[in-house]
Amino acid sequence: MIVTALVQGITEFLPISSQAHLIMLPRLTGWCDQGLMIDIAVHVGTLGAVVVYLWPECFGMARGVLNLARGRRSNEARLFMFLVLATIPVVVAGWLVKTYVGLELRSLKVIAWATLGFAVLLWVADRWGLKIRRVDHMTWQSALFIGVFQAIALIPGTSRSGITMTAARLLGFERIAAARFSMLMAIPVIVAAGTLAGLDLVKAGNAQLTQAVFLSAALAFVAAFVAIIAMMGWLKRANFTPFVIYRIVLGAVLLTLVYAYGVQDSSLTAACPA
Repeated sequence: MIVTALVQGITEFLPISSQAHLIMLPRLTGWCDQGLMIDIAVHVGTLGAVVVYLWPECFGMARGVLNLARGRRSNEARLFMFLVLATIPVVVAGWLVKTYVGLELRSLKVIAWATLGFAVLLWVADRWGLKIRRVDHMTWQSALFIGVFQAIALIPGTSRSGITMTAARLLGFERIAAARFSMLMAIPVIVAAGTLAGLDLVKAGNAQLTQAVFLSAALAFVAAFVAIIAMMGWLKRANFTPFVIYRIVLGAVLLTLVYAYGVQDSSLTAACPA
């Protein structure tokens, strides 16, 4: 549980796919699978980290929505509406995947190829993308474009943060702006998932599980906050290349395990006992 929380916290906002790491952790270590509830709990912990780090934008959007309800428009309200628009594609795609695909995408082969392929796309976008736009230059077309890319992140290994930063860089947004908007886009997605998981937790009435969930969320919060500070500090003076290299190496290792050593998804470990 501790390792799961730390892995989630470190990888959630880095463009290296936290979902892939959470899927791989029990499969490659032989540990029991902590289950969806713990997975979502650590996502909620990372939500707290991004809200704290981006509190000026979050506070501004809340104020903007209140002003909008009073008939007054503002840039903060526009940003909120852009986030809503950018979230629609992933909601629709998520329903389609859950209804018609299920868990079939959660395979090591898919993770490996997505990790590798979208690393190359991130490098291309970062290498040739312009750096002339900031978050306040966002338009509804740009928000929708990035939102469509976010839906692709339902493929494990893609990286939600990575693919949205890729889309923003393709549109000419600065690296810091791409990262900030990507983190803001995570808020409604994690809120929705966390709310559903919280309702399930209340219905379960399992005190031990509740304690585990809160501990996981707290650990993920600390790890995510440190990772965000480190990433943003790096992007102020450098590019995405280290993340690209990491993904290429990780993808190559996974492909080797699958095709050379025969590691199969049938080796899935059982869920942890209650």
